[in-house]
Amino acid sequence: MRYVLIVNATTADTTPGTAPGPGRVVLLTTSHRVAPGLLSWPAWQALRTADRVLCADGAHPQLPYLREAGIRVDETAPTAEELVAACAGGRTVVVVATGEGDPALTDGLARLAGSGRVHMPDLELLPASYDLPGARLLDLVQVMDRIRVECPWSSQRTHKGLAKYAIEEAYELVEAIEDGDRDELREELGDVLLQVVFHARIAEEDPDAPFSVDDVAGTIVTKLIHRHPHVFGDATASTPEEVREHWLRTKADEKQRTSVTEGVPLGQPGLALAAKLASRVRTAGLSVPLPAGEGIGYELLSLAARAEAEGTDPEAALRAAARAYRDAIRGAEAAGG
Repeated sequence: MRYVLIVNATTADTTPGTAPGPGRVVLLTTSHRVAPGLLSWPAWQALRTADRVLCADGAHPQLPYLREAGIRVDETAPTAEELVAACAGGRTVVVVATGEGDPALTDGLARLAGSGRVHMPDLELLPASYDLPGARLLDLVQVMDRIRVECPWSSQRTHKGLAKYAIEEAYELVEAIEDGDRDELREELGDVLLQVVFHARIAEEDPDAPFSVDDVAGTIVTKLIHRHPHVFGDATASTPEEVREHWLRTKADEKQRTSVTEGVPLGQPGLALAAKLASRVRTAGLSVPLPAGEGIGYELLSLAARAEAEGTDPEAALRAAARAYRDAIRGAEAAGG
């Protein structure tokens, strides 16, 4: 683990006959997910008032910014004993660490403190930078980059080859939601997120129309802002129905479709497809009778359209009924018959 050590001169007690205190060690933590140099004001105050700066790693990302700020940096790695000694005379030693710090150094300090033979300086934790919400997504992007390059399987995947996994992961997410399993829900959300990042990484390699995960995120951000004028603009909406009206209106302006059937994926499950078509017809205010025909398909189409008109998701309703049927089957099996 890389860290920076800053020896910071402080005003010692100069009263005649009074010995200086044991000093102070401040662990200044930083996050690698934040751009180097973006440190907290207290951290920069400590750095600017330091009379000596020590760094264990010459490649530490903070070093160029510390030097640019006029801070002298000596590349050396003190032991716990040396660190305590550096605090002698009431001096303050500030250790700027990446991530969770240097375990060897902190363990050494703990052992010294537990030995009872050393007059330990005061110890303080001072965050120098913080992870913003979503910061761990940067880790995912970096891991995906490496996997795409170094993994024999992942490096050969294509959009088409991965398509089935996106469908599978989506269904597993739905199942976790229906089960109410929070741990499973978190895991399945991660699996769905992986599909997005994986496809975006593959898209970067397209020779004709490449795009990145940042382009994907930028597109959805622009879309969300445009479709929420009541949040980001001057429009108003006080009910879910008014929000839906804004959404549909802005979506229609974006798509400029010539038919209400455009954009309805035909590859989705049959009940969901039937309900989506019925929803498009109803929302557009069209009067399109259901096709006359015989057979179970037309009966299911009628049921799906009726469910949609009543505000029921026929796909979810059928899944719920199927799960109840599954439980009944298990009950019968347990009863031996």
